[in-house]
Amino acid sequence: MTFGIGATIIVFILLLLVGIPISLVLAITSISYLLITGDFTLLASVPQKLFSGIDNFGLLAIPLFMLAGELMNFGGITTRLVAFAKVLIGHFRGGLAYVAVIANMFLASILGSANAQAAMMSKVMVPEMEKEGYDRNFSAALTLASSIVAPIIPPSMLFIIYGTLTGASIGDLFMAGIVPGILIGFGFIIVIGFMNKKHQFPKSERGTLKEIFNNFIIVIPALFIPFIIIYGILSGMFTPTESAAVACIIAFIIGLVYKQLKIKDIPEILMNTVLNTATITFLIVTASVFGFVLAYEQIPQLLANGMLGISESPIVFLLLVNIMLLLLGTVLDGIAALIILVPVLMPLLAIYGIDPVHFGVIITINLTIGLLTPPVGTGLFIVSSVAKVSIEDLVKAVFPFLIVSIIMLLILTYWESAVLWIPNLYK
Repeated sequence: MTFGIGATIIVFILLLLVGIPISLVLAITSISYLLITGDFTLLASVPQKLFSGIDNFGLLAIPLFMLAGELMNFGGITTRLVAFAKVLIGHFRGGLAYVAVIANMFLASILGSANAQAAMMSKVMVPEMEKEGYDRNFSAALTLASSIVAPIIPPSMLFIIYGTLTGASIGDLFMAGIVPGILIGFGFIIVIGFMNKKHQFPKSERGTLKEIFNNFIIVIPALFIPFIIIYGILSGMFTPTESAAVACIIAFIIGLVYKQLKIKDIPEILMNTVLNTATITFLIVTASVFGFVLAYEQIPQLLANGMLGISESPIVFLLLVNIMLLLLGTVLDGIAALIILVPVLMPLLAIYGIDPVHFGVIITINLTIGLLTPPVGTGLFIVSSVAKVSIEDLVKAVFPFLIVSIIMLLILTYWESAVLWIPNLYK
């Protein structure tokens, strides 16, 4: 290891420990490396690297899906999804806990962002569950854990970024996320079932057939959005990026139909979209420069040689990758980790014979699990702030769901056919 990269690693760790935002950590670390090594030719190429980090048509889907999410939130779609799930299964003991999982799976097929979903559902579900008699810490933990299906069930921002980085089909990645997202949600339902036996969770009144029918009719327009996205991509009617634009149009119309989306809300919706997009874009460009530094120091080649030196078995390789990603997920933001690690790991996939789409699902699940883990799990801080619970209590309450998430990750890592089943149907 050269002096330059060693000093850069120290700078990186110190900045993380101080608590500086990860995007600034990546930017400062990259510039520090170039200054320490004294290679001003590389330094002059930084603006070009910053631009090339976002010079990809596929990334246009990110602000469009964010805009669609904001339109849906202001349009009252969230509350209607929760109301439908509640009237359908809320009368079972622990029914509202099951509702939280199912409603999150519905929303995942619309939003694509775990952080946005965690913030949105915390406002809706935690007060509702507490009012029904659930413990506030459990309610917050369940809402947080359930939100991690958002980047797995299509549409997904992490899949979009992974696809643009690797050239893998974003449509295939979207389809590959359906089964894993459902399996993870089912795993959470099993956890609730076991906890239900011990804690005897409350139950709501049984909804009448009329109430179920009325709520179903009301929620049909909201369910229409993911159907259009998935059908449009599978049929070839439009690309994932174009599907995001279509989702915005439909969300706007539905908000007007529900009579909750007001024209006066549009400036706030656009401002929220711009701020969130700018945050992610800045993270992408700084991570691309950091990735350039790693490539210049031949870190991918060193990692490849190290992995091959340990084992030539894909089973062992995937296990080591999972361990590494789970550990890095505790200290790195998911998008930053994705942009940094994918170029490093991609050359190894051909060597070990691993499908890039399958690997994209594995790495996405890994990095979404990082939302549940301290010290930089952004989901923890969002839900802690919105639900008014301490980080310590939230970490304890989310632990059972974290364990199940890791178990499901390992199952999906070695059960490739489950992940690729739907994509393979359309080949």
